[in-house]
Amino acid sequence: MANMYYEKDCNLGLLEGKTVAIIGYGSQGHAHAMNLRDSGVKVVVGLRQGGKSWDVATKDGFDVLPIAEATKAGDIVMILINDEIMGEVYDKEVAPNLAAGKAIAFAHGFNIRYKQIVPPANVDVFLAAPKGPGHTVRAQYAAGRGVPCLIAVEQDATGKAKDVALAYIAGIGGARAGILETTMTEETETDLFGEQVVLCGGVVDLMRCGFEVLVEAGYSPESAYFECLHELKLIVDLVNKAGVGGMNYSVSDTAEYGEYVSGPRVLPAEETKARMREVLSDVQSGKFAKNWIDENKNGRPLFNAQRAALKDHPMEVVGRQLREKMLWQSDADLDSAT
Repeated sequence: MANMYYEKDCNLGLLEGKTVAIIGYGSQGHAHAMNLRDSGVKVVVGLRQGGKSWDVATKDGFDVLPIAEATKAGDIVMILINDEIMGEVYDKEVAPNLAAGKAIAFAHGFNIRYKQIVPPANVDVFLAAPKGPGHTVRAQYAAGRGVPCLIAVEQDATGKAKDVALAYIAGIGGARAGILETTMTEETETDLFGEQVVLCGGVVDLMRCGFEVLVEAGYSPESAYFECLHELKLIVDLVNKAGVGGMNYSVSDTAEYGEYVSGPRVLPAEETKARMREVLSDVQSGKFAKNWIDENKNGRPLFNAQRAALKDHPMEVVGRQLREKMLWQSDADLDSAT
């Protein structure tokens, strides 16, 4: 089993006297910055001048600097901006301002794994990746808890990279929940695979197909939405808490029997796994990464067309209408994962 670490294994004192530069102030950026500050760590935030986050971070009480200046100021530079722009920002703003002995850190290994970023040999490179969206990272920390994190050391120039990485994760609260040791390659490839075949691609297509089959059969879109989309959270919460066996214990025996006899009909194991292996191969070979990088260079034609089509899909239209009537649900429940 992979190594696990907790608060007893972390020395937050290693960050004493150091400055952490958080590059980006989105979902993860704001959580890392606030949690580290509340843990007694000196934090500066690096942003593009004129960007919409500049005023937000300033109002939150941070010293906000242009990315190049924040990199100069930081002993540890955590880059928390979108994968597709990270390489260019690194080349222009971060790389020229890295000095020997600094550390650069990431919450996802995409740009390291696919060599969009190639750090110099004289800096530490590590992964500190919460397994949850930024607002959850912040909320759990504020409640005295934490979100499990992954740790990986890609380059250990100082001989202290792992200890510093553990201290960093302790500072954002991850050591309260547990820290799993991995590698940049494993984190990147499993993350991309999981998103595509299960968490986003697989689940969204499954929900959409279920919705369409019920509506095409004459059932109301509202009933189809509740059954195929809304109730999914209830099931996922049960699995998260107690595994699939615990979920089956909580649902009816009828539902559990249906799982056994109908799940394999909808997703035949060997056929599904064969297609999953094709996706994994694209991730491992770098084909998916190249396609995504090219998609951005070309103005995102497929991405934008698919996003627009999804917005107008009846499943989304009826969902918006129903959620407006759900008085117990608010926009505050929504969050971004990356």
